[in-house]
Amino acid sequence: MSEQKQDRRTELRDGRQRRVRVGVFVGGVVVALVFFGFFPGMPHVIDWGAILVSLAVGAFAQWGWGVWRGGRRGS
Repeated sequence: MSEQKQDRRTELRDGRQRRVRVGVFVGGVVVALVFFGFFPGMPHVIDWGAILVSLAVGAFAQWGWGVWRGGRRGS
């Protein structure tokens, strides 16, 4: 019984962490796209370069969150 509760808690924690990591990635992408779209002095065109940089920013934000939260245990 105790092992089942522990397994369930681990599954819930892993699922919560995965949702947060996806949210951090999406947030980083959106912030970078908004920057490229609305920052004064920049051309207000979202091209492939801006999209690729935004994906890189999202990946960096996700990595940074993982490091800040104590690393990627088990992943």
